[in-house]
Amino acid sequence: MSTLTVQDFAKELGRPVEELLEQFREAGVSVSKADAAVTAEDKIALLNYLKQKTGTATAGEPRRITLKRRETTELRLGGGRGAPAKTVSIEVRKKRTYVKPEEGAPALDEQATREADELAARAEAEREAAARAAAEADARRHQEELERKLRVEEEARQRAEQEAEVQRAKEQHERALAEDPLYRAKWEAERARMRAAENVRRAAEAARALAAQPAAVVPAAPAAGAVPAPAKKAPERVARERGAGDRQHRTELHLAEGKGGRREKKAKKPSGRVRVENVHVFEKPVAPIVREVEVPEAITVGELANRMAVKATELIKVMMKNGIMATINQTLDQDTALLMVEEMGHKARAVKATDFEESLEQAVAGSEADVERVLRPPVVTIMGHVDHGKTSLLDHIRKTRVAAGEAGGITQHIGAYHVQTPKGIITFLDTPGHAAFTKMRARGAQVTDIVILVVAADDGVMPQTVEAIQHAKSAKAPLIVAITKIDKPEADIDRVKNELTKYEIVPEEWGGDTQVVGVSAFTGEGIDALLDAILVQAEILELTAPVEALARGNILESSVEKGRGPVATVLVRAGTLKQGDVILSGPHFGRVRAMFDENGRPVKEAGPSIPVQVLGLSGAPDAGDDVVVVADERKARELAIVREQKLREQRMAQSQAVRMDQIFAKMGEGEVKQLNLMVKADVQGSAEAIAEALRKLPSGEVKVNVLSTAIGGINESDIDLALASKAIIIGFNVRADAAARKHIQDTGVDVRYYSIIYEILDDVSDAISGLLGTETREQIVGIAQVREVFRSSKLGNIAGCLVIEGSVQRNLPIRVLRNNTVIFEGVLESLRRFKDDVQKVEAGTECGIGVKDYNDVKAGDQIECFQRVEVRRTVSAAA
Repeated sequence: MSTLTVQDFAKELGRPVEELLEQFREAGVSVSKADAAVTAEDKIALLNYLKQKTGTATAGEPRRITLKRRETTELRLGGGRGAPAKTVSIEVRKKRTYVKPEEGAPALDEQATREADELAARAEAEREAAARAAAEADARRHQEELERKLRVEEEARQRAEQEAEVQRAKEQHERALAEDPLYRAKWEAERARMRAAENVRRAAEAARALAAQPAAVVPAAPAAGAVPAPAKKAPERVARERGAGDRQHRTELHLAEGKGGRREKKAKKPSGRVRVENVHVFEKPVAPIVREVEVPEAITVGELANRMAVKATELIKVMMKNGIMATINQTLDQDTALLMVEEMGHKARAVKATDFEESLEQAVAGSEADVERVLRPPVVTIMGHVDHGKTSLLDHIRKTRVAAGEAGGITQHIGAYHVQTPKGIITFLDTPGHAAFTKMRARGAQVTDIVILVVAADDGVMPQTVEAIQHAKSAKAPLIVAITKIDKPEADIDRVKNELTKYEIVPEEWGGDTQVVGVSAFTGEGIDALLDAILVQAEILELTAPVEALARGNILESSVEKGRGPVATVLVRAGTLKQGDVILSGPHFGRVRAMFDENGRPVKEAGPSIPVQVLGLSGAPDAGDDVVVVADERKARELAIVREQKLREQRMAQSQAVRMDQIFAKMGEGEVKQLNLMVKADVQGSAEAIAEALRKLPSGEVKVNVLSTAIGGINESDIDLALASKAIIIGFNVRADAAARKHIQDTGVDVRYYSIIYEILDDVSDAISGLLGTETREQIVGIAQVREVFRSSKLGNIAGCLVIEGSVQRNLPIRVLRNNTVIFEGVLESLRRFKDDVQKVEAGTECGIGVKDYNDVKAGDQIECFQRVEVRRTVSAAA
């Protein structure tokens, strides 16, 4: 129950608060403030005081007793216009006062008492009826008030939604104006156009108004080029003009400045409420919203319409007007989309497919601006020709035998090792030297700080040595030359230095800037000098990297191992890679479950320039891909999805292009012979290197088509794909599982296993040669010089000859040459040695030759004896 204060009590009595407080003090009630509580005793005390003060209270007043009765009933009122039904409680209070007559006072007679009771009953009934009517009226007023409040709330909600929609459109328009110059220019042009149209309309209205006026009141004509002041529009015409609009170029209506709503004068109604009416005053429509639309390299019609905030049907209509028939799901190229955006009145901005990817990369990668940078170990790449001693040199440095475990004694993968030397830590990258691993060597040069060019002292500069020099120069990395095998007797260091000068590599002792060190992996000679040269070069470079930052690096190699999943060799370039970090590499994403060093020992973290093997990625990334520790995991997932979609689209485009090339080739030149291959390798780098080498095999008539390159063992799905595409499967250091082997026996698919890349190239070359077939070649058997011509009655002219080269044989085709020009081609008819017929005459022997059907042989001519043989065509011959 609420507390009654002095202020409320004064309001009920209709008296001033100060006067009521004064009366309370005079009555002896301790009330001093307007918000003080008033009790029932305080009211009785105040009433007695007022009675005594006014003289209404008498000492001889008869005793009275008052009886009160309270009855409560409920009245149910039905709801209307969606309002719920309501139950109203009606309370009827009855009060009757009985006065005890004084002693000795005459008693009333029974008739008077009955009449008094009847009058009192009628009065009580009237009071009850009046209270009931008042309660019903109050209930109806309450219901009407509730319905009015519901209507007001619904109108307010709708108005708020409309205002929010207008605000969103306004914000979008302002953002487009601020960010898109083309949108802003389009907006300015549209506003100028609308102003020009408005000026023309006003001029026409002014002209009509002047024409309607009498001649006496027609004002002077405006000057040339001036625009007459517009006449005020009628409200109906203004509303009609503002309501009409171009469906394509929509306009917005904004409130004028300071005219959000005008209040009318407050007018008191009988109910005491005030009605306030807001009148919205609008300005003229503004120009259409011009948006800056980003147009990628390929976009569907529906997506382009969404970016312009128009319906797809409107865009399709505009395209049809321009002669382009397209559906909502059809993909448009960038040029067509740019034209359509400009046609719709918006500003187009061409974006590359990598823009979104670059923005995500910036959001994913953390900032390294405020992180302290410290010195880091140098990353040294060993490059050179095959079998020049690169791995043996590293083997001596880190005291292990790596080359013994490589098939054929050559390095098939990129090996990464960090070595603790007495003078500091050095990270070595051992790249393969075979020509097929050009890409792998290029990756090694791109992540390296210093390149060590290994050249054998007994072999000199070879083709792969030249390629290594080119990779080092393209990477702009300092070069140190290590001349190996100086312990051999046939070693010639000066010859190697002289050959290197042809490629602008001049030793320091010859006045150049390249350190040249002679080393021997067998005796260990020059190893310390080589390490000193590396550390001196590292000090000159001042290699630094942040340590307390998110790690970055590169994938050196990747593979899929049974029981471990994808395994990637990561070279950390900056920051610290820790176990449990979330990393992103290409389209693959995952958390580092475990890390191992090059010796297989588990590690918890790896700093800059340290190589580690990482487990936990979703797949095997490509060698050379960047590795970054994720700062925003959600955006990293988005970036991984974007890269995966991009890679899938590229593969689909390539496969489609191949099919189209094949179709056109068959239509124009006849069917081209193809050798379809599928490469499965143990690591990604080997698979790519093999595929690249196979594609470079020269053949003009047989096309080597590498359908797929993958890592891991050969499974049943690979056999199915090879069967469908009629391909040969090449397994490099991998084998087929049990199910695949059974499938191979059933289908007869050709699967070949290799561990050395030379054998793959040789076998594929033989296969190409088999597809090329054979060709007929002419082989010169011998040449005879004509010394004299003799006449014979039976055989005609006989040439007396001296065989000067090879041999001359009977029944072989011959050519007669005069001044090295063929003048006759025929068959050798007779061959005699003195008087005997012979089958063959060797060089340096005289003989007589009879040429069939030709008698114009002269002294000095040459008779060339040859034969035609069929030989199998080879790859080099078809090139």
